[in-house]
Amino acid sequence: MSTDTHDAALLGLLQEAVPFSTLPFAELGERCGLSEDATLARIKHLKAERVIRQISAIFDTRSLGYASSLVATKVAPERVDEAAAIISAHPGVSHNYLRNHEFNLWYTIAIPPTSRLGLETTVEILHCESGSLSTRLLPTLKLHKIGVRFDVEGETRPDDQVAPAYSEKNRSAAQTLTASEIAFVRAMQRDLVLTPSPFVDLAAELGLPFEEVRAMHEAFLASGRMRRFAAVLHHRKAGFGANAMGVWAGPQGDPAALERLGAVMAGFRAVSHCYERPSYPDWPYNLFTMVHGKSETDCEQTLAAIAEATGLSQWQALYSSKEYKKVRVRYFADADAAWEAAHRGSHQ
Repeated sequence: MSTDTHDAALLGLLQEAVPFSTLPFAELGERCGLSEDATLARIKHLKAERVIRQISAIFDTRSLGYASSLVATKVAPERVDEAAAIISAHPGVSHNYLRNHEFNLWYTIAIPPTSRLGLETTVEILHCESGSLSTRLLPTLKLHKIGVRFDVEGETRPDDQVAPAYSEKNRSAAQTLTASEIAFVRAMQRDLVLTPSPFVDLAAELGLPFEEVRAMHEAFLASGRMRRFAAVLHHRKAGFGANAMGVWAGPQGDPAALERLGAVMAGFRAVSHCYERPSYPDWPYNLFTMVHGKSETDCEQTLAAIAEATGLSQWQALYSSKEYKKVRVRYFADADAAWEAAHRGSHQ
């Protein structure tokens, strides 16, 4: 879908933050040279055209007390669709892709702090029930960057640099949330209602004064429990038809070197995610970079620039060939407990 300059400017602002105010769309419109009505009409159109996937809070999973991990699974090619369906049925699985590697299914999973099974047992159950041949847990050891911001304005190059907006230094230790904070998370993770005063209505739903909810919003941002309240785009509809997971074999047993390399990788604007993860004898890669581009050529150019900047020669680009699931994690949802109740006997 093509967008005009107003749409591009609006999408740029929406990806950064929606102001938590009494009239957020009037504020956004003023910054784009649009009326409130025109701003709402454009956003509704962009959602109808599936350029905008969702507008909601983006929380930090670990800071909310959740255990999470990227998981690489090796499945027989003739069983991959069946295995993917079993894995995707877990409510904590937010992303599940087929990728061009011997480890062909890649998924992310988040387990609530109330879980009786825990992360490792849950993944073991999914490994067995899906008939996987091999499974590797790849949790985040160090977060160097997270934050997808697509350049819909068309002003950047594959090797452009930018400071990460969110990294390990922004995260806070997990703390037990109060009942009102859990209610806040449940409300803020929903897709924002496109009315002139959605946050005023949300405060009324929570039974709290608007200023109290705004203070809670600011506290979640300051603590890193919420990364931002913003729009997430359908990257292909927004013009970004390719994404590659670059996996890199950094030096083993040298945390300082991995820290330096991660910082260099995170500095590339086209890199939306950069993590240090564990390696295994059959998986030597301990640094991960998710790269987005308008084409595979753009991705390859960024990855080549990263290789040159870091001096790393052992790396691969893993492309997704099929998307089985891509949703937002639903925090403090009843579905998690229901799944565990149905599968608790699987590990006994």
